[in-house]
Amino acid sequence: MLLAKTKFVNDINNNFFYGWIIVVIGGLGIFASGAGQSHTFSAFLPIITKELGISSTSISTAYMIATLVAAFLLPKVGKLVDKFGPRIVLIVTITVLGFGCLFFGAASNFLMLALGFGFLRFFGQGSLMLCSSNIVTQWFDKKRGLALGLMGLGFAVSMGLHPPISNFLIENYGWRTAWAIIGLSTWIIMIPPLLFLAINKPEDVNLMPDGIKSKTNKVNKSKIYGLTLDEALKEKCFYILAFSFFSISMLVTAIHFFQVTILKDYFGLSNKVGTALFIPTMLAMIVFIPIVGKMLDKFKTHIIISIALFVTASSLILITLATSYINAIIYSIVFGINNAFSISLFGYIWARYFGRLHVGSIQGTGQMILVVGASIGPIPFAAAIDLFGDPITTIRISSIYPLFASILCFFFLREPNKMTIFKLKENKQ
Repeated sequence: MLLAKTKFVNDINNNFFYGWIIVVIGGLGIFASGAGQSHTFSAFLPIITKELGISSTSISTAYMIATLVAAFLLPKVGKLVDKFGPRIVLIVTITVLGFGCLFFGAASNFLMLALGFGFLRFFGQGSLMLCSSNIVTQWFDKKRGLALGLMGLGFAVSMGLHPPISNFLIENYGWRTAWAIIGLSTWIIMIPPLLFLAINKPEDVNLMPDGIKSKTNKVNKSKIYGLTLDEALKEKCFYILAFSFFSISMLVTAIHFFQVTILKDYFGLSNKVGTALFIPTMLAMIVFIPIVGKMLDKFKTHIIISIALFVTASSLILITLATSYINAIIYSIVFGINNAFSISLFGYIWARYFGRLHVGSIQGTGQMILVVGASIGPIPFAAAIDLFGDPITTIRISSIYPLFASILCFFFLREPNKMTIFKLKENKQ
């Protein structure tokens, strides 16, 4: 079976690098993760709040509890990826995610809602994104920024399509049936390519990252280098990255979660307009994701991260100024640029700073921290809505966090010395 698959992959590789097929699979995975993403929940939030009689704070609390539980399980997923490879973990993840959508559509109370959020956040926003970026990371090195950027187009398409499609399904079939359709679509989109096309890493089929030709007929797997999780946790850059991307995960999630509510209740824009504004966000992402990928391959990473954090702060300010259609469109475009940076960087940073040998374990721990941020993010905004009737001041104050992280990364974020030594040794060989 392995010999047949190796022959199949190498036949394709004679025409173009098979890693680009892996990028497409990763992109489909990122798209399918929309079932567990905040921009999809945003379309359902008003109707669920009304039908179940649950306040914004209660829903955000359910979301937070579920996401926190999911977050602390992600390091286990990372270890499973290192042990079994991302393909098997992806197949299990997408299977359970589909059932999670069906369960969420059947929710009738706070407890079921929280459990549903748990399924969707852990298997969608958490595991599916982790495994998709991991499998692409394994196939690229020098072109990793471009590859992960192109993979991130799946998130752009998800952001542009999931909210308006969800709104259409809600209006025509009801929110419960909408979730059943979303669940079935994830199986249809993901299971066939995972079964027949996905390969864990190029070395498994006697290839090398980036399509580089080996000087011999056999690939030396010992050249795969990287820090262990314990070594990574001793590095200053791990904590700078965690602190910085915690802010992006936290605040971007909050904006996704409440975008429709904020634009409707505080600026007079309808649900239809609020969900439609995800389309210019998607278009901005499609334009800027390849640009960000090229920037990552060409320029110093800490500078790109610093710019990304500055754009996050700008997005927060701009949503509080969306008092007209023009301002709302400007916000949605800048928010798309923000997402182009974040989706490209989330998969890129762990292998970039710590290598790909143990990247599953490191990424799992890193993503746990980021998902904790995502779980907490909506709470301050929800509390501001329920207690003060106005989240605008809270959002503006929140923008200080990514702005500070931007300065921190620019001056202090650098690669571990041990990784530099690994690369010097490889260049001499």
